[in-house]
Amino acid sequence: MIGTGRRALLGAAAGMLAAAVPAGRARAAGPLRIGIINDMNGPYAAVSGPGAVVAARMAVADFGSSVLNRPVEILSADHLNKADVGLATIKEWFGPENVSMVADFGNTSVALGAQPLLTQFDRIAIYTSVGTSILTGKACSPLSIHWAHDSYAMSRPLIRAMIDEGKTTFFFLIADYTFGDIVAADCQAAVTAGGGRLLGSVRHPLGTSDFASQLLAAQASGAQVVVLCNAGTDATNAYKQANEFGLPAKQDFVTPIIFLSDIQALGARMAQKLQFTTSWYWDQTDQTRAWAKRYRAAAGSIPNDTHAATYSAVLNYLRAVSQAGSDEAQTVMKVLHGMTIDDVFTKGGKVRADGKMVFDRFLVQVKTPAESKGEWDLLTIRRTIPAATGFRPLAESDCPLVKA
Repeated sequence: MIGTGRRALLGAAAGMLAAAVPAGRARAAGPLRIGIINDMNGPYAAVSGPGAVVAARMAVADFGSSVLNRPVEILSADHLNKADVGLATIKEWFGPENVSMVADFGNTSVALGAQPLLTQFDRIAIYTSVGTSILTGKACSPLSIHWAHDSYAMSRPLIRAMIDEGKTTFFFLIADYTFGDIVAADCQAAVTAGGGRLLGSVRHPLGTSDFASQLLAAQASGAQVVVLCNAGTDATNAYKQANEFGLPAKQDFVTPIIFLSDIQALGARMAQKLQFTTSWYWDQTDQTRAWAKRYRAAAGSIPNDTHAATYSAVLNYLRAVSQAGSDEAQTVMKVLHGMTIDDVFTKGGKVRADGKMVFDRFLVQVKTPAESKGEWDLLTIRRTIPAATGFRPLAESDCPLVKA
């Protein structure tokens, strides 16, 4: 463990080195290091957490464990959902630890804070469990890729599906921090675009255990649809309590940011008929089922789409390093932007100018207990959401890289 004083000195030295060494200069040979940072023990641990580290190591093993005659190492860290903790770790990784790429993140504030560090240290970030679409909007970076879902892709098709079913009035329950605000903004835009009306909203602290007052406000609004603009245990706890109050019998509840592990925690009886969008589902094809079986043997559970995304991001990053003949960030990014992503996570994925990897996603519905054939047999794919309509159009982007 590095002491606080030494950590500060190392961080300062790393910053001086980054300023002194021109971007693009080849780094010293040695292990190629990839960092996985996320919430390992808190409300989002099941969303990515230790499982993302398992997925990253699977990708390294499947690639061959080395690249350009350098062994590949996976580092991991828990940011505790605190931006200062996460950014201190990333600075140390990019400096003394010589990490070439950091993936996952699982926290909006840490991800947004990391963006300027990429240019400073000439390193790459690939976001696989962060929701905010701002990462490919006004905060975009030439050295990052948003690999999986974002708040636009998870909210727009879902709200559109509700409006198509004749539901036109909405109420938002919002996690009271940056992530919740961003999800709510994307949902509000979707409601407005579809001709719906927002009848009200209420906020709650991150990690709260009591949603009684928020749910009573949702009930009193009379909205046809209650949108949970939160994630992880906040979303599952809110929905559990909504069921205890009997609200889903009178109002539709939807949550843009929810994952298979959340549905499994709720159980098919409670979550049945809940609709949401997802990037990947383990029971799609023989390939996804075989990969999920391998993952379960290593991690002890069936993977989320975020775990499959982390596997894909690490695997394709290593492919790009191999093709580039270097781990120099700008060179590798050029290769990644020219690749077609074909793997267990998706087929035909492409990285756009704004740093968003676009691919086909799915609108899914939770099976009833009678339909489910096992603990993890939980979802039915209702429709495919094409890449062309599932993500924010480049024409609407406020990413400076697109405007340039």
